[in-house]
Amino acid sequence: MTRFDHVPLTRLSTGIAGLDAVLGGGLPEFSFNLINGPPGAGKTTLAHQMMFAAASPERPALYFTVLGESPIKMLRYQQQMTFFDPDKVGSSIRFINLNTLVGEQGLSAVLKEIIQQVEDDQPGIVVVDSFQAMIRTISATNPAPDAIQNFVQRLAVHLAVAHATTFLIGEQLDDEPNSSAVLTIADGIFALSQIADQNSVVRKLQVVKSRGIAAMPGLHTFRITQDGVRVFPRISLAGSEKDGVVPSGRMTSGIPGLDAMLGGGIPYGDAVVVSGPSGAGKSMLATQFIAAGCVQGEPGVIIVFEEHPQEYMRRAETLGLDLAQMERDGTLKILYLRPLDLSPDETLHAICAAADQIGAKRVVIDSLSGFELALAATFRADFRESMYRLVNRLTGLGMTVLMTMEITETFRELRLSPYIISFLADTIILLRYVELTGQLAHSLMVIKMRNSSHSRDMRRYELTAQGMIVRDNRVLQPGTELAGGGIPRGTAALLYPGLTAAETIVLQALIQLPDVTTDELSDRTGLAADTLISTALDRLISLNYAVRLEHGSDPARYRAVTQPFH
Repeated sequence: MTRFDHVPLTRLSTGIAGLDAVLGGGLPEFSFNLINGPPGAGKTTLAHQMMFAAASPERPALYFTVLGESPIKMLRYQQQMTFFDPDKVGSSIRFINLNTLVGEQGLSAVLKEIIQQVEDDQPGIVVVDSFQAMIRTISATNPAPDAIQNFVQRLAVHLAVAHATTFLIGEQLDDEPNSSAVLTIADGIFALSQIADQNSVVRKLQVVKSRGIAAMPGLHTFRITQDGVRVFPRISLAGSEKDGVVPSGRMTSGIPGLDAMLGGGIPYGDAVVVSGPSGAGKSMLATQFIAAGCVQGEPGVIIVFEEHPQEYMRRAETLGLDLAQMERDGTLKILYLRPLDLSPDETLHAICAAADQIGAKRVVIDSLSGFELALAATFRADFRESMYRLVNRLTGLGMTVLMTMEITETFRELRLSPYIISFLADTIILLRYVELTGQLAHSLMVIKMRNSSHSRDMRRYELTAQGMIVRDNRVLQPGTELAGGGIPRGTAALLYPGLTAAETIVLQALIQLPDVTTDELSDRTGLAADTLISTALDRLISLNYAVRLEHGSDPARYRAVTQPFH
């Protein structure tokens, strides 16, 4: 029995961002490849970019144009791309126009010329554009099946056995009955497509065939920009559990009262969904979450869809959170993704690139509603699957993800999500409006926490100049009768009967922070020290809820003399 030694495949970099990853490390050298797709799909640009990346004096390239646009016209447009290197044209790369030859002497002469040029120059790379046109021409001039099959097979065999990496460019070869020979001989087949859905167009690439390599399966989106082709490999869950090390323990949300409800904070590596109606403070909570991470040495990435980053930072600045400075310090990245033909794979690439730059541990997606609108229409149909892959990939890389999601508040229906994607969240926080004593108030509930105990209470919270503050008092006393959807029936019984809302807030702060000044109370509650807090303290003292402590010439301090209701 003959013994064969293992011969490893040498890989060539394609020079296309993302494509080497799809191919599992690059294109096998000396492989025979087909690039097909409809007009405008990017076939020529893809071939040119790979050719310019791989061509060198030691590995020259021949580019044959047959029944297509002339090299002069082709180069006029391709030179606009940043990958185009004029120094390689005429030296490492030669363009050979066979349009005249095919018109005067037929395809047999074209075949002879291609073979002769390859034998003379011994190129490392050969491109034939367009192979499809040759098949159609020979079909029209000589319809004999044997002649057509012979021509196709001779060309394919000569190019395949040459020590060159070969690319044949054409349209949908699998639709042509006479292309079976080249499809069989091909080592790799790249299928490019443009998908139009409503007003958006998405480009996709599929490696239909790949001999000797384990290419990533499925359709991968790509873009063509001034830099050429950029491929965004399809999100894969494979290996996500080993890619990132998730520490044990919890991270602060940036809101002490919320941390208490969460049993000490958000577990590292969790996916958190914050749902609520417009104006409930979802973005404020998300901003405090990111800012707290920057302070704790846990850099973060914010992805915004619905407003410009400058406006986002300006609004955060009113809370005393300088996101611009955090960006300058390298602890924060703000991504603004607004194209209407966005793909989930492109979003993941942008997030991971930003996270790698700063070593991010926290990610905020604000919001899922804006994300869905930014996606191309073709991706909205499988939005749940896309989010599942995206979130699991990010948490698998060791990041904690917080997503905001707007819901419609009906006051009669308890809704968590319009997308039915709560299954992908480890933690769900619901922000709501409730009616108490004839006024609207904010309430917060922790609906779900996987493998963790958490508060079951509905807590009051306030949106203040210092950010979101979650109160210790329950919205309702236990046993209060509720109407449909969790809405209080009639007038709700408050935690401290007889106290106004401001007095209750001050009392709760006194219980949490004993022996405090009016300025400290103002910082904690967001209420004005010289008006609301002073008035509230006077009445709390008169009702024996609080006591004033004298400290000589120092500012007066106050202490609660009551215990919270349990």
